[in-house]
Amino acid sequence: MSRIFDDALLQTQSDAKTRRKLQDQRRMAYRRAIEHYAEQCQLQRELADFPDLQTNQRHAA
Repeated sequence: MSRIFDDALLQTQSDAKTRRKLQDQRRMAYRRAIEHYAEQCQLQRELADFPDLQTNQRHAA
């Protein structure tokens, strides 16, 4: 009977590790998305300092 218990315990621990790993992956993807958004906002703020470059690019495209 202890063999069954040990197998169940190992499976539970494995499930917990897998669940934690998936949570970490989702958390990191969310964090990267936030960082990407912040970088894009910063770039837009920096580009706003040069409106003449933005209008030239619109006319060129």
